[in-house]
Amino acid sequence: MTEILLKSENLARAFGGLQAVAGVSLSLPAGRVTALVGPNGAGKTTTFNLITGNLRADSGTAQIRGKPIMGLKPWQVARLGVARSFQDLRLFTHMTVRENVLAATETASWFWQPGGARARRQREDRAAAALEATGLSALADARAIDLAYAERKFLSMARILAAEADIWLLDEPASGLDLASRLRFGELLRAATACGVAICLIEHNLDVVAELSDRIAFLDQGRVLAEGEPQAILRDPALAAIYFGDRPQEAA
Repeated sequence: MTEILLKSENLARAFGGLQAVAGVSLSLPAGRVTALVGPNGAGKTTTFNLITGNLRADSGTAQIRGKPIMGLKPWQVARLGVARSFQDLRLFTHMTVRENVLAATETASWFWQPGGARARRQREDRAAAALEATGLSALADARAIDLAYAERKFLSMARILAAEADIWLLDEPASGLDLASRLRFGELLRAATACGVAICLIEHNLDVVAELSDRIAFLDQGRVLAEGEPQAILRDPALAAIYFGDRPQEAA
């Protein structure tokens, strides 16, 4: 039986009179890619924020391997094996590519790291491997701000790889990538799931969703309307109408 690495139940969060998330339950199994799909404003990114501690839930629970995580700070959730990417990437723009990746391997203040020189070498090896996997080795000494857009996207992925997390929450990681970059991105995800990583992917490009996901959860107005195999969800005419903004109008 496939292990469930992360599970949320009935997560809810309102902002004033807007119910952004209204009872979202998700299960992320090891070695699988789950895609969160839905129209803008469906609550996808807010769900990530609730799980990772960037926002506090009004109600609901979340667990990592059965350990409750509600109320933890983002860095505490990260220490439990969760790595996250953001739509705006959040790189250290004036640090080098190598320094950005090394930062993801450090478990304490940058002024002091446990383990001495041997541990430092191990972190450097992890960073080098992540740069190699993402095709950024030749740019290791470049500043992040000087990278092209696709290269910045892969730098964000390199930091996740170097963190050695086994739960990835990726918010539109393939947006803006050309076909060759998308293929390389897909290879990264397949290699990770082959090693047992659980991935949850927010993505608006439905071709990427169809290519990479094992399961889809379709969100609308803060609720999970449907879950299932990619082709079943993507071919559902009622869900397509919601996604593309053609939902039926309610009678007056």
